[in-house]
Amino acid sequence: MNAMMLKSSLLSAIPGLHHAFFNRMGGVSEGIYAGLNGGIGSHDDPAHVTENRRRMAATLRVPPEHFLTVFQTHSADVAVASAPWDTAARPRADAIVSGTAGLAIGVTAADCGPILFADPKARVIGAAHAGWKGALTGIVEATVAAMEKLGSDRANIVAAIGPLIRQPSYEVGDEFVERFLGADAENSVYFLPAAREGHAMFDLAGLIRKRLEKSGVLMIDDTGIDTYSDERFFSYRQSVHRKEPDYGRHVHAIVLESGSG
Repeated sequence: MNAMMLKSSLLSAIPGLHHAFFNRMGGVSEGIYAGLNGGIGSHDDPAHVTENRRRMAATLRVPPEHFLTVFQTHSADVAVASAPWDTAARPRADAIVSGTAGLAIGVTAADCGPILFADPKARVIGAAHAGWKGALTGIVEATVAAMEKLGSDRANIVAAIGPLIRQPSYEVGDEFVERFLGADAENSVYFLPAAREGHAMFDLAGLIRKRLEKSGVLMIDDTGIDTYSDERFFSYRQSVHRKEPDYGRHVHAIVLESGSG
């Protein structure tokens, strides 16, 4: 197993497909970004980020210009990738879908929930960045709908939830809880009491899984990794608690083999 990444057993079983949930191992960045920082929006040395992304692209067997990410805005917007785009002019969105072989599509995260999708029959893939705001406002549903526009059938979609901040590490205030309950009282199932009064522990992974299931995606894998407590991963919340000025970002990506669809 490549130490730079984790893989989903469900996605790994699909022929003609490569994917990776990259961690911070195997990169050239230094200091608070030490390792495989792929965050174009970070304040890391751009040359280091470029080299890190080149290494990730090589792992997925594509040239660097075919390793695509978006300018993420915590939205429910989805971009369609049919050809390489200029990194500087990348779309503003929080998910990418594609039916084009040889294009690695990915999302960046450092506690938020990355989701990789594949329909093995239609040969359509997707990658979504689901923080609490995107998950609440419909990024999962929007990604599935965009895959269907490319010919996918949601009943055939396999989804894998990557490393993200897990409930034991995700403490939130009452105002956060109220926002979720105001949207839907049934969202109470994603919260447990915290040790501190006026706070709760939030289950982002549980919310993502339920949104997938309600969208008709029933083949779901989950890495189970907590980015806050696992030192192999960057964590935005850890960086805040350490009073660091910035943080590294992971890229999690998926690609159809050229000549496979």
